[in-house]
Formats: sequence, structure tokens, C-alpha cells
Amino acid sequence: MQRGKRSASYETSPNIALVKYWGVRDPARALPYNSSLSVTLDRLRTRTRVEFSAELDRDTLTLNGRPAAPAATAAVSALLDRVRNAARTTDRARVVSRNNFPTASGLASSASGFAALAGAATAAAGLRFSPQRLSQLARFGSGSACRSIFGGFVEWRAGRRPDGRDCYARPLYPARHWPQLVDVVALVAGAPEKSVRSAVAMQATITTSPEYARRLRELPRRLAGIRRAIGRRDAEALFPLVMEECDSFRLVCETTRPSLDYLTAASREVLAAVRALNAEAGRPVAAYTHDAGAHVHVFTLEREARRVRERLRAIAGVERTLLLHAGAGGRRV
Repeated sequence: MQRGKRSASYETSPNIALVKYWGVRDPARALPYNSSLSVTLDRLRTRTRVEFSAELDRDTLTLNGRPAAPAATAAVSALLDRVRNAARTTDRARVVSRNNFPTASGLASSASGFAALAGAATAAAGLRFSPQRLSQLARFGSGSACRSIFGGFVEWRAGRRPDGRDCYARPLYPARHWPQLVDVVALVAGAPEKSVRSAVAMQATITTSPEYARRLRELPRRLAGIRRAIGRRDAEALFPLVMEECDSFRLVCETTRPSLDYLTAASREVLAAVRALNAEAGRPVAAYTHDAGAHVHVFTLEREARRVRERLRAIAGVERTLLLHAGAGGRRV
């Protein structure tokens, strides 16, 4: 990379996992125990600008208009070090990032944040990474970030090689594949910012949850079923599997020591409301899922969206709902 100042900006969206990634078999290479599958969402965006400069004596991170906490800045510097090594430079960087949605509360801001950082930093450093290689870089910041490089329906292949070369995300279906599928996001009041990064919490689950081994045994069946249902646009096959997967994820979190309970009372009311909607209809009309946070994603079809939103808005503690579709992946801006 040439000396002096060079900058670039990159924008991408968070994703919500229908099959969760939780735990790595090799922390140094960020290799997960299991493959995962997600939907990249529209409307929610992270935009990040990276400027490398020989005049800087350290990396700085401004997040949503404010200086970031030291831990967040250190995580960003660690990813930037990988970019610096590839570009053969020692220049420090000024990073400015902004989300148009709540940060660190279960809406996958770390996924879009590190995907955007990977895209902006490599471009600013003059590197030409393929989408696959960019995906492999992004996972070192946040595992889920590798999926936010792509739009639509995305699978992160865990791979088997110890060197990680076969571990990367790949697009399965574009955003336009299933336009009738929508995500009604219930934003709950009092959703706390996570005090422990998911990267730390998930490793505690591996060593302390008695349910984790069973989860790993069950995952290949669910992954195959969810992949097949999306391919066929089969909501009645998809929705029960999505909820089964979410329940499995929540169980291993809650049986971790100390317990990881990311939900509020309102979050749990949302889950109950979805179960009630399905029981009333006598068939699966919606499915809930959530990540390591209090906000809940409820997938349904467009024809059911109004009824679902009305039911969720009636729950005390649900501040508002968002209606989202599958969206585009990352791009330089």
C-alpha cells in the first residue's frame, strides 16, 4: 500500500441466522463447529469508512458518533492487523462506523459491522479480495460477519480442513428468490446491550452446557431441512424447523454456566404469541427466532404479516415492529 492517506467506505446489512452458529472448534482460525444458514435483511444498514494514514499513531474507532469502548477498538484493530499484513503496511487507521438500527442488542450489528469493516479496510489498503476471501476475513471479527458479505439466503460452510480453506460463506438464493417471505422484528423495550461478547459467551457454552453435544448431533438434519424448505418456498415445512432450531439454541445458552439469558419478559411473550397464532390457525403461519439479544424476529408470509404485527404490537413491552425482507449484500460506497 502506498504511504499517505487512503480511504474507502463500505456498506452492508445484518443477517439473522435460521440455523445458528454458536461455538468455534479452532479460535485462532475462527472455525465453527457447525455450518449455519441466514437471511441478509433489507433496510438495516451499517456504513463504515476506513482511512489509513502514516500520520496516525494508533487505530481509532468512532461508532454511531461516539468514541468506541476500548474492547471494541481492540477487536477492530485485530482485524485491521490482518489487512495490514496482507497489504504490507504498518499504517494505523481511523474507522468511522454508523448503524441505522440498535447496536449490540441482538440485531447482529457485529455481523454487519465487521463485514463492512472488512470491505472498507481491504479497499482502502488497495487489496482486491474476492467475495469468498472477504467472507473468510470478516469471520475473524465476528463469525456471523462472513454471511453479511452476501445478500439473500446465505450458508456458512464450517468445512473440515484444519487450515480453514474450506470454511467460508456462500450465497444459496438471491433476495428475490422468495419475496413473499417477510421478517416482522419485534423491538422490545429495555433490551440491554450485551455485557459479554458472543465470541466469549459461546465458548463457555461449549465447555459447560450439557445440551451442547446433542445440539451438534441434531444440526445437520435441521440444516438440510431448512435449506430444502427455502429452496421449495415451503413455509409450512420451514417454520417449525426454524422454531425448533431457535429453541435448541436458547436451551444451550440457558444451560451454560453461568446461564446466558438474553430475553426479557416481552421477548418471551412474543414467542408465546407466535405459538398461539399457529395453534389458532391449525397450521404453521409464523416462526420466531432470535440471536444473542432480546429482540425477536418473526418470519411469516406477506398475507399474514398484518395479523402478526397487530398481535405483536399488543404485547406490553414491544415498542414497535419492523417489516423486513431479504436484502442485498455488501457494496463499496
